[in-house]
Amino acid sequence: MQTIQAVITGAIQGLSEFLPVSSSAHIVFSHEIYGLLSGAPISSEVNQEEIFFDILVHLATLFAVLIYFFKDLKNIFSDFFVSIKKKDYKNENVKLVGYIALSVIITGVIGLLLKERVEFLTANPQIVCFLLMGTGFILLFSEKLYKGNKDISLKTAILVSIAQGLAVFPGFSRSGLTISTALMCGMKRVDAARFSFLMSIPVIFLASLIYPLMELDFKQIMTFNLKAILFGSITAFIVGYLCIKYFMKLLGKLSLRSFGYYCLGISVVMFFVFQFFYHQ
Repeated sequence: MQTIQAVITGAIQGLSEFLPVSSSAHIVFSHEIYGLLSGAPISSEVNQEEIFFDILVHLATLFAVLIYFFKDLKNIFSDFFVSIKKKDYKNENVKLVGYIALSVIITGVIGLLLKERVEFLTANPQIVCFLLMGTGFILLFSEKLYKGNKDISLKTAILVSIAQGLAVFPGFSRSGLTISTALMCGMKRVDAARFSFLMSIPVIFLASLIYPLMELDFKQIMTFNLKAILFGSITAFIVGYLCIKYFMKLLGKLSLRSFGYYCLGISVVMFFVFQFFYHQ
């Protein structure tokens, strides 16, 4: 892995992890485009260095969420423990922590059930294009149904958690599907995005923890280009933090339609690019 490739991939990860445009699709696209431009053969096999890099950039974006929502998380858990001690189980933060815990269970079950199909799709960028197109239509449809007059409920939390589980497919944006589902359930945009980002914290952490135990050969780490991986991870953190910061501000003023049109446009363009090169 070259440093420039790592930095570009880190920037893409940081930018697309939190925007509703599918980080997994953009990572697939960037790998394929890099292979085409460099003349390297396109392979469906993911090497150990790429696995290690993927883990670190995800942890970098996780760190970005934790930093941005630090005060929020501190208040939530402080209120949670005080309310539990008082046996005030109807407290909003007690419910919120419960909804996030529920989302981990639902997402984990769906992820395990779909794991093999996901691995197959990652090697098929044209299929990823169709899934990203699906994300675009979902974003546009959610804006048509948007009312923004309800708070989060158990039903909404379950539906949003299912959406997060389905986002294991590359091309289905995690933030896109979760925020859209919350909007269709009546939540306000900013509240929907906040819940989406908060529920991503344990999922990203567990995925980054479980993945290396299952796939990574730790004996090979010292053979990796650690400098490139470090620069890529730092880039992912910086871009990810800035992305969250400005996305949360923009959501109060803009809709998700622009992201929906972007997903439709980039998926069509990339589909024809891959269609052309794969038939040469």
